[in-house]
Amino acid sequence: MNTLAHPTMTPARSADGAIPGAIPGPADLDRFSYADRPTPPAPRWEGAESDLARVGRKTTSSRGRGLHGQLVQQLGQMIVSGDLGADRPLVPEEIGQRFEVSRTVVRESLRVLEAKGLVSARPNVGTRVRPVSDWNLLDPDIIEWRAFGPQRDEQRRELFELRWAIEPLASRLAAGHGREDVQQRLAELVEIMGHACAQADLATYARADAELHGLVLQLAGNRMLEHLSGIVACALQVSGGPATSCERPSEPSVGLHARLVDALGTGDGTAAETAMRALLTVHPEIEPSVPAPREH
Repeated sequence: MNTLAHPTMTPARSADGAIPGAIPGPADLDRFSYADRPTPPAPRWEGAESDLARVGRKTTSSRGRGLHGQLVQQLGQMIVSGDLGADRPLVPEEIGQRFEVSRTVVRESLRVLEAKGLVSARPNVGTRVRPVSDWNLLDPDIIEWRAFGPQRDEQRRELFELRWAIEPLASRLAAGHGREDVQQRLAELVEIMGHACAQADLATYARADAELHGLVLQLAGNRMLEHLSGIVACALQVSGGPATSCERPSEPSVGLHARLVDALGTGDGTAAETAMRALLTVHPEIEPSVPAPREH
C-alpha cells in the first residue's frame, strides 16, 4: 500500500499566512478587530515597544503560502499521526507525483520537516521519519498536529503540565514590572475578556486570553521564559476543546485574570503566582489534570 495515499491536501493559507476557517495564531493578535472593543481604542506597541507583541514569533513555524505550505502541513500531519513511519524512505519523486508538485516544492518541504526534527536525510539511506524523541515538540506546528491527531490527549496533558511549571513562576517574576503602558494593555485585555464572556464570544475571549498570558511571560525578564510565550499561546488555542482555551469564558475566570493583573501592577509576586495557579484549575473538568506523580 502506498503510504503517501491521502485524500486531500490541507487548505492553503491565505496571503497573511492563515488557514481559512482556522483559529488565528498569536501573530494575528495585533490585527484582530475585537468585538465591542472598549473605548478609547487599544494602544498599539510602536517603535522599540513593539517587541511586546511578538507572542509566538520566535519559532520555526512552517505556516507558509501556496503549495509549499500545504505540503509541509500535509506531510507533517501524516508523520505525526503515524500514517508515515520509519519503515520506508520518503521518496521525493513519489511525493511529487502523489501531490502533483514540483521537485523543488518537495525538496524545500522536506527541509522544513528536517528542521523540525521530523525527518532526516542521509546519503545512501534517503529521507526517513525520525523517532518522536528527535522531534522539536515545542514547535507550534508539531503541537498543532499532535493536538488534532491520535496523540491529542497526551499533547493536552503535556501542554498543561508545561504551563503549570512555567506560568506561576513567570507571574511572580513579572510582578512590579513598572510599565504603565503594559499595565494598561493588560487591564484592557481583562475588559475585553469580560465583554466576550458576557456575549459568549469564544473567539474574542481566546485571543485576548492568549495575548494576556503571552505578555506575562514576556514581562518576567527571563529570555528563556519569553521564548516560551508562543508555546503557551499555542497551548491556549489547541488544548481546551471548543472554547480553544484552558480557561473557558466564565465570570470566575475573568475575575481571576483581573486579580492577576492587579497583582502584577502592585508588585505582589505571591498574589500574582497564586492567581495564576488558580486560573490553571478554575474549572472542575481541568482540575483532575493537575500534575501529580505517576508511574513511568
